[in-house]
Amino acid sequence: MISLTSLAVPILVAAVLVFIASAVLHMVIAAWHKGDLDRLPDEEGVMNALRPFALRPGNYAMPMASGMADMKDPAFVEKMTRGPVAFLTVGPSAPPTMGRELSLWFVYCVLVSVLAAAVAAPLLHAGEGFHAVLHTTGLTAFGAYGLGLMHESIWWRRKWSATIRSMIDGLIYALITGAVFGWLWPA
Repeated sequence: MISLTSLAVPILVAAVLVFIASAVLHMVIAAWHKGDLDRLPDEEGVMNALRPFALRPGNYAMPMASGMADMKDPAFVEKMTRGPVAFLTVGPSAPPTMGRELSLWFVYCVLVSVLAAAVAAPLLHAGEGFHAVLHTTGLTAFGAYGLGLMHESIWWRRKWSATIRSMIDGLIYALITGAVFGWLWPA
């Protein structure tokens, strides 16, 4: 059995390389994710209409059912039929920054690498072949980076095209993670 401490270098190297790959995918190849979000037809009008409500940062649904019984209520059904039906995430009103998000993304990359190491460490031995290490750590990483996104389209109606592009990103991140572990796996 391999100790997690002996995998500290591949954990950190994989996290750093995934972080860099995500920057390339989102900034250098910006067109790749350009269609993930749509602009409202009258963005300013919608913002002005919502502003008086002073919505706190959070996740909202409209119309919103209080429970399963409400979903059968003719008034609720009418609201759903008439629309619009929306899931709205409201963030704090502030100038745009990316420091917090990038920091949290890097922590997430480290956590995914730790998870991949924690799965592989008791299963694989020192000197294990590249393919076995890539397979084990890469599949684990793909579960975290890629498969975990599908529920956004299933339940929250995120565009499937955006989810599939993000899952492809997740596959790239998983391959990087697996390759790093395969390369730096203890002999």
